[in-house]
Amino acid sequence: MTTHSYAVSGMTCGHCAGAVTSELKSLDGVTDVHVELVAGGTSTVTVISSAPLDEAQVAAALDEAGDYQLA
Repeated sequence: MTTHSYAVSGMTCGHCAGAVTSELKSLDGVTDVHVELVAGGTSTVTVISSAPLDEAQVAAALDEAGDYQLA
């Protein structure tokens, strides 16, 4: 198992956090996602997965969830 935290911008509410969590959990190997929401600022998203994720995969999942970006 591997744990990695990402700085994510663009999240403003619990709905945003839920959308990001859902998209990241759909990636292969992801077992858990935790969002430390900073509304309107840079939030910390921690992903636990069976293997390290490619940053492009994470960025694509954030884009799919909404207008969220790696900071």
